[in-house]
Amino acid sequence: MFQRALICTDFTDSMYRLAQFVPSLAAGGFKSLVFFHSVSLESGPEIPRADSERLEPARQRLQELLRDVPDDVEVTIEVQMGRPAEGILRLAKQYQVDVIFVGTPTRTLLEEKLFGSTTANLVEKTGVPIIVLRPQLVATFTTAELELRCTHLFRYLLVPYDGTDGGKHLIQKIHHQVTHNPNSVLERVRLLWVIDDNLRRELHGDRPIQQAQQELDKIQAELAALNLVVTTTIVEGNPLAEILKAAEIHDIGAIATCSSHVGGLLRWAAPSLTREILRESWHPVLFFPN
Repeated sequence: MFQRALICTDFTDSMYRLAQFVPSLAAGGFKSLVFFHSVSLESGPEIPRADSERLEPARQRLQELLRDVPDDVEVTIEVQMGRPAEGILRLAKQYQVDVIFVGTPTRTLLEEKLFGSTTANLVEKTGVPIIVLRPQLVATFTTAELELRCTHLFRYLLVPYDGTDGGKHLIQKIHHQVTHNPNSVLERVRLLWVIDDNLRRELHGDRPIQQAQQELDKIQAELAALNLVVTTTIVEGNPLAEILKAAEIHDIGAIATCSSHVGGLLRWAAPSLTREILRESWHPVLFFPN
């Protein structure tokens, strides 16, 4: 689906390990990879000071991890001073990347409010898709496992869909990525419509399952025209629980999701299924901003 990636690491999130698997990422469709590490500014009684000598060890560490880089893949290492989110946004624009890799641990709402979240800042400010991986899992994968993960990350997507504007926006984004990338590796899509059993029956309409299936059939035909294998499923239950269950059962590469409205995705007072998926899923999450 993607060709140009910005892979971000703070060396505690295990994302730096991906530098060892450039050939596998290339097999997953990538032609350009930028590995980024942000070094915090030293602050004292006067003004913050940038020390270039503090940048070299991180750059050297990433450089030593690069192995067997294919001739047709461009790899760049960026180590800069400053706030991580600001550096990520700047480099994403500079290198015109089409996806950003971040390692984000699962967190509660309270933890995000107290300690902040680079990912939360990114999803509010960038229009570039973000793939969120869990550091705990990346750290424990063997070399063979991580090779396969890098190769197959974007081959099979679970796409929650419920007929809302957010769902339609997500389908449009996937369609755009596939049609504008002749080397797209996406092969399969599983469309999952969860009828929320916490809502009153009358809010779902007279025939919710039949109506959902009719809409999914149209999307299935649209995506199948792109030579994708598309499967549809309709279930009743708790949306978050059913999405995470489907991700586990069907061996997907990532859960694709997006904001249900423009702006305000991570506003603390408003409930958001996308926000909960980003917080709680142990599977990779591919987020498309509006």
